[in-house]
Amino acid sequence: MNRSFNKSQTLRYFDCSAVEVKSKFGAEFRRFSLDRYKPGKFEDFYKLILHIHHISSMEVMIGYADVHGDLLPINNDDNFFKAVSSANPLLRVFIQRQGQRWEEHAEGKTTTLWPIGQSEETAVT
Repeated sequence: MNRSFNKSQTLRYFDCSAVEVKSKFGAEFRRFSLDRYKPGKFEDFYKLILHIHHISSMEVMIGYADVHGDLLPINNDDNFFKAVSSANPLLRVFIQRQGQRWEEHAEGKTTTLWPIGQSEETAVT
């Protein structure tokens, strides 16, 4: 059986410095890649997410599924770098409108993220 490789498979298997990113906003998915060792700044990543999902006029929260399936926020350079460097081989990114309660099901777990500065007790639902 002859198997052909598409671009994302080529990146995954032959270029160890590339991280494949799969982002989800609502029912839409987008794929792109980042350099694992020089991913850039969080602010640039945030702008890229807004651009590729065509949601530039909206404030959003960004999170990712870690290797254990837990949903963690990406909201600064440190946790953006942690998300990119721990991706193996895929970084799953979830996008939610700012100010809304966020529930995601990642590998059978339900996790709730709240906007920065809010908790379950202080959030407006």
